[in-house]
Parts: sequence; structure tokens; C-alpha cells
Amino acid sequence: MTVFGLALALIAAPVVMYAYAYALYPLGLLAGVSVRRLTTARRQGSGRPQDEEWPMISFSLPAYNEEATIAGALDALLAVDYPEDRRQILVTSDASDDRTDQIVAAYGHRGVQLLRLSERGGKTAAENESSTHLHGDIVVNTDASIRVLPRSVKPLVRALADPGVGVASGRDVSVGARGTEGNVGETGYVGYEMWVRSLESELGSIIGASGCFYATRRDLHQIEVPPLLSRDFAAVLKARAAGYRSVHVHDAVCLVPRTGSPGVEYRRKVRTISRGMDTLLHYRALLNPLTHGTFAIALASHKLCRWLGPLLLPIGLTGLVLAAVGEPLARWILALGVVATLSASIAVRRPARGGGPARLFAIGGYVLASNLACIAAWISVARGRGRAVWEPTRREGLEGDTA
Repeated sequence: MTVFGLALALIAAPVVMYAYAYALYPLGLLAGVSVRRLTTARRQGSGRPQDEEWPMISFSLPAYNEEATIAGALDALLAVDYPEDRRQILVTSDASDDRTDQIVAAYGHRGVQLLRLSERGGKTAAENESSTHLHGDIVVNTDASIRVLPRSVKPLVRALADPGVGVASGRDVSVGARGTEGNVGETGYVGYEMWVRSLESELGSIIGASGCFYATRRDLHQIEVPPLLSRDFAAVLKARAAGYRSVHVHDAVCLVPRTGSPGVEYRRKVRTISRGMDTLLHYRALLNPLTHGTFAIALASHKLCRWLGPLLLPIGLTGLVLAAVGEPLARWILALGVVATLSASIAVRRPARGGGPARLFAIGGYVLASNLACIAAWISVARGRGRAVWEPTRREGLEGDTA
């Protein structure tokens, strides 16, 4: 093989991986959904149940130092369209040292319960600790930073009326905070991710639930998850191991404030991807297509292939440098890549506002931050660093939030 041929092979490695993970896999799902719709009659819904038919549910809301957002989150949960005598709201304070506990306690007369942990253990550990205090047949997991819309809970519960469904995941809608532009790159990615999940759901099962808003059967929720792992991802994998599928529920909407910048999003992604990798490693048996069929293929395609793309970028860069030695076009591509990376890195530190080039810089910064975060996550997992202690992403509050 010539040097140029080797260079092309190296360049192709990340290109093929990205193309498969972000384009070919979703297009394959879309083709499968199209065939399914043509060959399968649409299932008729079971209708709108009367109030006496709704099961008991428990809202589980872990919190650490959320004095700026917890009141708004509780107001939203108390306003949901669901029988009051069939819901429980439990806030688990992960040893908060601000006014979170006092604010939650002030809602006690409205039925909100507070479970305070004496020592910080992280989000997953807090959820493990709270599981025995949840009385509902269905557990609805949510966060302090997001807002559940009033008519979003019943669709989740209705999805779990199917005995074959173990987890029902809501639809995230990324919104700006207080009229600011926020991180527009995050908005585009969230919309894309919800589209992919909707396709997976229609074909069988989603691969990961929305960490902000998802519901699960209590017996599945009570299966303890190791503190290093991501509970929302693990919820789907636990459900699969128990013989259930997990679904995306389009009408179960929650509003998710965008992070303030790609830099904030970078730190969040390092943490979430690291925990996701640990979770996949823990449930690695589900990657075996001989025992788990198309779910194993979807799991590898949606998660593992996305994480492998950034890991192959240094290989592609090496190939581009080799090609640049003898090919002028490769030198131009390399130069443009350097300029684009530098421009995007500026956006990571100082997100641009407005439209046109500013928006492109913001999107470029988000893409760069995401790829760098994935590489950092691989390094973190390889080093075996502990990630149990939870530091929530501080998103800009929604309109009307007060402490």
C-alpha cells in the first residue's frame, strides 16, 4: 500500500464511523419504520381511562443545592393533570447545604415529602436510597432544572398500561432561558435525538431514556443500580434484561433549559458520557446479538459507535497529515480544519449570540465540545476515576422560577 493509500484508509476510519452512527443507522431505522407502517395496521388505542382507573404513581426528584429551581419544579408537578390522591411527590436531598431543604419543607402541607440524606453519595446513590420510600406502582423520575407540562404525565402512564413496556421516556424540548439565545447547538442535537428515539420506539425499543423525565415500573426501579452508573440509561437496560421493552412517548413533553454555553455543555457531557460508558460496560451482555437480537445491534449503533467516532479522530488527523505531504488539496483541507477548530474553540469559551455566522460558531462550538468531551470521557474511564459524586448542571432558569 502506498503512503497516500494508507492516508486515505486512516482518514476513512472516523468518517465511516460518524456516517454510520449519525446517518446510516437513523436512515436504516426510518426505512424499517416505513416498511412497518405499510405492512402493519395501526394499533387502536385503549381510549382515555377514567380517573378511577389511573394507578398510583410516585414522582422521584433528587436534588443537590437547587434552591434557585426547586420551587418551580414542585409547582409544575403539583399542577399536572393527574388525580391528587394517586400521586406521591418525594424530593431526595443529597445532603444539600443551601436552602433547598427549607423550600421543599414549605410544600409539606401540599403533600410534598422530603427525604434528606446525611452524606452526599451522588444522584444514583440518592435514587437507590429513596426507592424504598416510593409507594406508587409507577415511578416517574424527573429533575429540578426541567419543567413537566401539565398534560405530560398521563401519556407516560398510559404507555405503561402495555404489559410488555417497562420504561416510558418523555420528549425533551430544549428551550432558551429568560429570552436568551442560549446554546443553539444543544437545541438541534436534542431535536435530532428525540427523532431517533421515536424511530427506535416504533420498531421495538429505545436504547436510553430521558434522564429528565421518564417513568418505570416500581419493581424495575427498585433494582439497585451501582452508584457509578447512569440510572436513566440503566433503566432501559434493566428493563431489557427483564424482558421488557422501553418506549418514547411523544406527548409526554418536558421543557429543558439550554445550558449557557458549549463550555458548560462540555463539562456535562464528560460526566454523562463517562457514566454511560460505565453503564454499558456493566450491562455488556446486552451487546450480544445472538441472545438480544436487534436490540444489541441498536445498542451498539446508538451508543458505542457514537463514542468510537471521536476516539478515531486522531487516526483520521494522522491520515490527513500524511496526505498533506504530497497532495495540495489535502493541505487546504487540513488548513481549513485547523481554522474551523480554532473558531469553534472560541465559541466554546464565549458563545456567540444572534444569527448568521454567530449561530454557526455556536453550533461549531457545540460539536467541538461534544467530541472533546467524548475523548475526555474515554480517558476518564481508562483511568478508572470515580464519578459517583453528583454535581448537577446549572442551567439558566425558566421564566417564573423563584427561590
